[in-house]
Amino acid sequence: MSEVKLAASTRSEFGKGAARRIRRDAKVPGVLYGHGSDPLHLTLPGHELLLALRTPNVLISLDIDGKTSELAIPKSVQRDPIKGFLEHVDLLLVKKGEKVNVEIPVHTEGELAAGGNLLEHVLNALPVEAEATHIPESVTVSVEGLVAGASVLAKDITLPKGTTLAVDGDAVVLQVLAAQAEEPSEESAEGDEAAEA
Repeated sequence: MSEVKLAASTRSEFGKGAARRIRRDAKVPGVLYGHGSDPLHLTLPGHELLLALRTPNVLISLDIDGKTSELAIPKSVQRDPIKGFLEHVDLLLVKKGEKVNVEIPVHTEGELAAGGNLLEHVLNALPVEAEATHIPESVTVSVEGLVAGASVLAKDITLPKGTTLAVDGDAVVLQVLAAQAEEPSEESAEGDEAAEA
């Protein structure tokens, strides 16, 4: 679990105009909330935040106005749909030892059994409960030799110590589908008959 330190400053201006000015300065508006405290409106460094968010469920150590230090995890990230830059981020306040519910990416390793089978990710991310300062970055599942019809359930995945499932253990995470040969569609078959007539 990586921890990234970011310098943040509180902000008192709100609304679209203020948000645009913040983004023009290569910064990102954000809100820090949690533990029953009032939401704290922040301005965060854009480039550093973008790099930090490349790690799923990154733990962010915020130095707020050089006075207070808080730990947070990203809860919601809004990006520009075309250009991809960060528009806004919601951060959840966490404390050491506290358990949080997050989703961690599911990676696979190994080769399926021969036969051109397809692997379907029913869940791309696995809901888990983990200590805020020890959130696993991902889980890896071996699919070596799995045949068509086989599936991997949530309870079959080995989780790191201190992490528990936050989803039904019988939930399907991965399943192997049989490759299907394409059959000519009815429309193309009718078109061939019309051409022959």
